[in-house]
Amino acid sequence: MIHGESYKPIIAEAAKMAIGEENIYERVFIFELLKDKNDPNAVAGAVGFSVRQPKFYVFKAKAVLLATGGATLLFRPRSTGEAAGRTWYAIFDTGSGYYMGLKAGAKLTQFEHRFIPFRFKDGYGPVG
Repeated sequence: MIHGESYKPIIAEAAKMAIGEENIYERVFIFELLKDKNDPNAVAGAVGFSVRQPKFYVFKAKAVLLATGGATLLFRPRSTGEAAGRTWYAIFDTGSGYYMGLKAGAKLTQFEHRFIPFRFKDGYGPVG
């Protein structure tokens, strides 16, 4: 079984080596996308703040990748007992990416599809 806490440090180390540790900003809460003043259909950056220090960040970019995850745990799981708190989705996927994208003018499509993981006694997870 693969657990996020096992491979996340390995991936983080590879990222630091590839782009340089000085180019990585951790624990920054992005709350707004910045539109390009010359192209109303383009995003030119983002703004956010540190969750650990009193710092405010403004990021300029040629391209922005919105990878905040989905909107999980909005509904109560069907699992009971100990398994009620187990999920392979991140608990932080609040749908904020949907909001930021919509506010920046993105067309949100494919919302009629919903992933339903395989369920088994006392839990559920990514199988198949």
